[in-house]
Amino acid sequence: MRDCEPAHRERRLVIVGGGERAGEPGSGILERFVDMSGGDRARIAVIATASTEGGPLEAEYGEIFQTLGVDDVRGLRLESREQANDGRVVELLTDATSVFFTGGDQWRIAALLGGTLVDSLLHARIEDGLVLGGTSAGAAMMSSTMVLGGDGVGVRTDSIRTGPGMEFLPRVLIDMHFAQRGRLNRLLSAVAQFPHELGLGIDENTAIIVEGNRFEVVGAGSVTVIDAGPADDIRVPTGPDRRIALTGARLHVLPAGYTFELVDRRPQIVAMAGGAQGR
Repeated sequence: MRDCEPAHRERRLVIVGGGERAGEPGSGILERFVDMSGGDRARIAVIATASTEGGPLEAEYGEIFQTLGVDDVRGLRLESREQANDGRVVELLTDATSVFFTGGDQWRIAALLGGTLVDSLLHARIEDGLVLGGTSAGAAMMSSTMVLGGDGVGVRTDSIRTGPGMEFLPRVLIDMHFAQRGRLNRLLSAVAQFPHELGLGIDENTAIIVEGNRFEVVGAGSVTVIDAGPADDIRVPTGPDRRIALTGARLHVLPAGYTFELVDRRPQIVAMAGGAQGR
């Protein structure tokens, strides 16, 4: 943990569960990112460090953002720690209004950027108005504890692999492609082992928009929130029986339009669309 102060004070983050498409009905995620970044005056840096073939991804997102009206889109090639500690590279980020991390392998982001000048600059600038976005691996890396993988067969200690994240959104643990890849078991396994962190499972073509101490759900799917803080009992075995016990944890499923308070860990109930009634 970088500090003990309340997190999320001024941060503006767009954290996407993967599979986003500009202009797709029910989404509007990338359009929202562009709007937050300054619209047609935005200066967006695309970082594809998570991928071993970053060039095509940089070009793809460059075309997407240009289609959405942004002229100044720059691909920032960061494929080594030496590059991430290069002052000339850092200069390219100093006037960007936003940075977007593509998908790939989240471990590469943490291993290549963690603790570098780029890492320090991004942490400083998100407190000063920079909008930070990421999809898939670019979403998973934003948390304190980062999901690296796991088959999620049962709620077990061996259903999840984790490592240190980049901590752009402290005190949370993020999993992506959530409903589409059946990842509830592995998120439950993770929060049982890290109960101080809020578990967020983000569906594809779905995102959370973090502003200050609150996030809003946007997109076509839902966000599953698991809070192990109020759990009555958590038992994480250390022996050959790897089954986890977890009772009394809170679970929320939030579609688009719902907001969630990160400090108080509570959702804001909203009127439901289509005439649906709350119970």
